[in-house]
Amino acid sequence: MNKIAEKYTDEIEKIIAKYPPEQKRSAVMSLLYIAQREDGCVTKQDIKEIAEILEMTTTEVKTLIGFYTLYHDKPGAKYRIQICNDLPCALRGADEFIAKLCEELGIQIGETTDDGLVSVEPVMCLAACDKAPMFQVQTGDGLEYHELQSVESTLELIETWKKPQGDLNTPKNG
Repeated sequence: MNKIAEKYTDEIEKIIAKYPPEQKRSAVMSLLYIAQREDGCVTKQDIKEIAEILEMTTTEVKTLIGFYTLYHDKPGAKYRIQICNDLPCALRGADEFIAKLCEELGIQIGETTDDGLVSVEPVMCLAACDKAPMFQVQTGDGLEYHELQSVESTLELIETWKKPQGDLNTPKNG
């Protein structure tokens, strides 16, 4: 039947049970999270399933994906670097930071590196304007925030992602 409904039946039932029956559509954000956790994005089939489960239209579900930067309707990199570039952050160098980082990675804004490891996306307001340039990194495991960044510090971070999981804490000099 439905991939999400079949695989996560118990989890979905627990989430929906938190709301009055006539308000079950309030569970939409949680169901989007479940769907994205599976594939790194919310597929058209996922949108259809969520709409059916919550008695919403597919347009209502898609609108949320388009509005919130934490949801994606297309596959992306393993690490999505989402850089705040609203006006206060832009005044602290966010636009230059994005341009230089993309240049170093050999991609354009919104693109993914050839190895599929990193994508760079602009987002609005991550609530740390005084610590710009700053970004959040979105992975299947959650979010990390990085403040007061430089292109160099960001490239160093990306290098740690290339190491095997067991080597992340290995000192650089020995």
